[in-house]
Amino acid sequence: MTTPFEKVDRSELSAEHADVIRATLPLVGKNIEEITKLFYKTMFGKHPELLSNKFNRSNQKQGAQQRALASSIATFASMLVDPDSPVPEKFFARIGHKHAALGVTEDEYQIVHDNLFYAIVEVLGADVVTADVAAAWDSVYWIFARTLINFEKKLYAEVGAEPGKVFRTVSVVDRKDVGDVAIFTVEGSDLPRHLPGQYISVGANLPDGARQLRQYSLLDAGNAGGRYVFAVKRVAAHDSAPEGEVSNWIWNNVKSGVEVEISLPFGELVLDVQAESPVVLISAGIGATPMIGMLSSLEAAKSQRTVLYLHAAASQEADTFASQRASLLEGIPNGKSEVWYSHGPGARSGHIDLSQVELPGSAEFYLCGGDAFLKDMRTALDENGIPSSKVHFELFSPNDWLIDY
Repeated sequence: MTTPFEKVDRSELSAEHADVIRATLPLVGKNIEEITKLFYKTMFGKHPELLSNKFNRSNQKQGAQQRALASSIATFASMLVDPDSPVPEKFFARIGHKHAALGVTEDEYQIVHDNLFYAIVEVLGADVVTADVAAAWDSVYWIFARTLINFEKKLYAEVGAEPGKVFRTVSVVDRKDVGDVAIFTVEGSDLPRHLPGQYISVGANLPDGARQLRQYSLLDAGNAGGRYVFAVKRVAAHDSAPEGEVSNWIWNNVKSGVEVEISLPFGELVLDVQAESPVVLISAGIGATPMIGMLSSLEAAKSQRTVLYLHAAASQEADTFASQRASLLEGIPNGKSEVWYSHGPGARSGHIDLSQVELPGSAEFYLCGGDAFLKDMRTALDENGIPSSKVHFELFSPNDWLIDY
């Protein structure tokens, strides 16, 4: 299993600073989106390389990253001053793993600090952000930052890398296209074993000179190391969302025989293959990728566990991993699947309906899919009496609505 997220010590925030945070939190919360928008604008103006080479600029255009930062700061501050507020460990573990997969280093937290506090003063005004207020929020930020920095150092050590130095150049030894999904196999001499459910970052050197990074789940069992398998879906523009900048570049440019830059594996959505409790995997669309990685590990371990896989796809043609799913489940004696298609034959009709299946008792649930899908599944599992401690999920994008789960 991966390194657990360490407990946050509320005593690091003094009583005096806690009083200031309680008094000013409503005002900061009311203006947090304006603060974070100015923060990013200012930081990228001073450090354009961060937007080009580290931050997801598609998320920036859509405002997703701003909302994620706003939620994390406000939630952390609220948690520090409320002893009855639970620490959203899953959320912060997700941040730490994503930072590690991007190669974030300790010095970059100072850059964030300086530009964030500039934005706070600009939005709220120097008459509001007095020395006492600034000191209190400074304390909150550095407790937040040190907690993540320490966690990320452990993650780097776990994969045997110096902080930030997680990228490796590998060779693409195979590419297989299934509809709009390309499945790549890459090899490298210094690739460690990965855990079921983890992902890697893939770097794309785009025509405008930017080096953008995106994360893709690993499909193989990862028992040997030296070889990874991942899938990339070609993404067309729809509604207000642009086409997949990096995914489409990978689709068009990464062929068998070329070299590509990837990170070492990270990710908090990890299946414990050694456990004996039943497992329920639930996914939609390309969210199947971490689940295929988990099935691969269970099959390789000759697991005797009860495994139920529930998957939703638009149609039989869009069910990219149907044959691989079936083949892996054949190697798991107590494994079975149920599938739903939005339209067309070949499976149950419509969306995943938990009332149509018998959920095994004492199971661990693993979810991956789009925002609306995860919202629906969260509600359905809650209605079925599944405690949140038994539910683990992977998000496609930075979102704050799952922060309390």
